[in-house]
Amino acid sequence: MDQYFNQMDKIIKERKTSSRIRFMLQDVLDLRKSNWVPRRGDQGPKTIDQIHKEAEMEEHREQIKVQQQLLSKKEGGGGGGGRVSQPQDEGWNTVPISKNRPIDTNLLSKITKVQSKSNTRVPLQFISLTYFERYSSSERGDRERDRFDRFDRREGREGRDDRGNRNEITKRSFSRESQERGGRGGDGRVSNEPVRRVASMTDDRDRGIKRESAPTPPPSLPKPALSEEEVEKKSNAIIEEYLHINDLKEALQCVSELNSASLLYVFVRTGLESTLERSTIAREHMGLLLHQLVKAGTLPPQQYYKGLLEILEAAEDMAIDIPHIWLYLAELITPMLHEGGIPMGQLFREISKPLVPLGKAGVLLAQILKLLCKGMTPKKVGAMWTDAGLNWRNFLPKDEDVNKFVTDQKVEYTTGEETESKETSKKKVFSGEELSKQLDRLLQDKANNQRIRDWVEANLDEQQAASNQFIRALMTSVCQSAIICDNPYKVDAEQISQRARLLQRYLCDEQKELQALYALQALMVHMEQPANLLRMFFDALYDEDVIKEEAFYKWESSKDPAEQTGKGVALKSVTAFFTWLREAEEESDKD
Repeated sequence: MDQYFNQMDKIIKERKTSSRIRFMLQDVLDLRKSNWVPRRGDQGPKTIDQIHKEAEMEEHREQIKVQQQLLSKKEGGGGGGGRVSQPQDEGWNTVPISKNRPIDTNLLSKITKVQSKSNTRVPLQFISLTYFERYSSSERGDRERDRFDRFDRREGREGRDDRGNRNEITKRSFSRESQERGGRGGDGRVSNEPVRRVASMTDDRDRGIKRESAPTPPPSLPKPALSEEEVEKKSNAIIEEYLHINDLKEALQCVSELNSASLLYVFVRTGLESTLERSTIAREHMGLLLHQLVKAGTLPPQQYYKGLLEILEAAEDMAIDIPHIWLYLAELITPMLHEGGIPMGQLFREISKPLVPLGKAGVLLAQILKLLCKGMTPKKVGAMWTDAGLNWRNFLPKDEDVNKFVTDQKVEYTTGEETESKETSKKKVFSGEELSKQLDRLLQDKANNQRIRDWVEANLDEQQAASNQFIRALMTSVCQSAIICDNPYKVDAEQISQRARLLQRYLCDEQKELQALYALQALMVHMEQPANLLRMFFDALYDEDVIKEEAFYKWESSKDPAEQTGKGVALKSVTAFFTWLREAEEESDKD
């Protein structure tokens, strides 16, 4: 053995080999110097026949192990499955086969190229390299096992049909100790039979031959019901996101995906608590979300009442820290009275149950009615009260004077009186910016045309509702809400169709239609004249009979100096529209 190490040392010093081989040999010498004692005695080099035989036995052993893994995965429904353990002797670990590891075929070629008898000795360089393979296997073992684990997990996720494509077993060189263990593994003929049987099954699967029906996968189990704490946690996340980005559609989808119909009162309670002391807009948006949930059928009214009841029962105590709590609660509840929500009679009777004994029901209902009057005329609110069969005596303490309460709260319209208080009948004059803001808000909240008309009637007098300022604000808000922000921009024709009657209600003559076209021109200038967008608006407005031919021609020929900004670009962008309009008119005249 010493002569082998001396020769190795000589090779290193003479630098006759590559740097990789020198490092391998140097590792062996370092072990020798540190009083390394081989686990086995010096058995001398192996013959070529021994190496061939033991390599073949080790190959068969590895094939059996891999095929057993495939069978265990198949029987277990394609799961990850544990790896089949192979007995280890004397503390040595066998490195598992990895698909990703490159195969050094040079080692095999060295064996096959040696032309000698069975007792021919193997060169020292090959023995040293083989030893290095064994010595470094423990360092590579962890990496190989990690790869093998990833292979197992990946194979469990992928379909069974294509597994055969990844199961080709390739030949590789093994350490001398692995070969020795393979040589002691028993008769090769016995071990070959299971290999052939498993290989046959694998080949049949690759060829599409179905030997046995695949087990039916178990049906997916339903999601476990959420606890109240989990619903509350998810509700907080949904509400915060909704208030931040104001995406009503996304919020409705998230609530429906909770799949906890019996615990939706937790969402209601959480929404009310989290917005009670925030801004008016936050409270109104929360109320609108609850209204849309009820309208969509996602939130049953009883769940809404249950969540609201918990807040109302504690409202009187909370009033110490929140003096305006009745107004804040009214802002949260009022949107529920919009179309598709809960009827006024049913809603008022339910929310007053915990408040009547406390003498606070009348205060809350009066605040709700006042907010309603901001979106519709007091006369219409009074009609809703009367149609619901409501009476103040059912909501006030027995010893309280109803007439005095109605007068103090300025809700005379609920008693059938024609006269309205001076404060109620007085209309606020909105600036153009304020009008746009209010109309944008109504359109973003998906208010229907009647609700928008109610707001106009309740807040604008006849003179302001007929002004150019209002016409421009309305046209701008409606058109903005109909723009689809793709690349390029598009017009939502359905949105224009839905708002056609609203626009027709206020664009009642040619002059107002011209003002609407001026507003649309200004919107295009503000958006930096997107290609074809004005043409699409013209088509939609003409098809829905919102703007007539005369108004379009008047806009085309207008020389108003106040309306010339962007007029040239706008005219050029709708040249095809006017060409088509004239041709259609000429054909109509001929007919």
